[in-house]
Amino acid sequence: MDKFFTQKFCDICSGSLETGRIMSMFNTDCICITCSKKEKQDNDYDKAVKADHEEIKKGNYNYKGIKS
Repeated sequence: MDKFFTQKFCDICSGSLETGRIMSMFNTDCICITCSKKEKQDNDYDKAVKADHEEIKKGNYNYKGIKS
């Protein structure tokens, strides 16, 4: 099974992923919901989302992010 689904702690804050997880929009970190909310406040968040969507349109489902 993929590490994303089995790891127990957030790559950013080391907090528990017991209540949920999501991949960062900036790189391939597995992050907790709290860090995801903080990430959305970053000035480059919209840029990261747009870059991800553009890569998906090209067929790249493994985009490493704008801060990889």
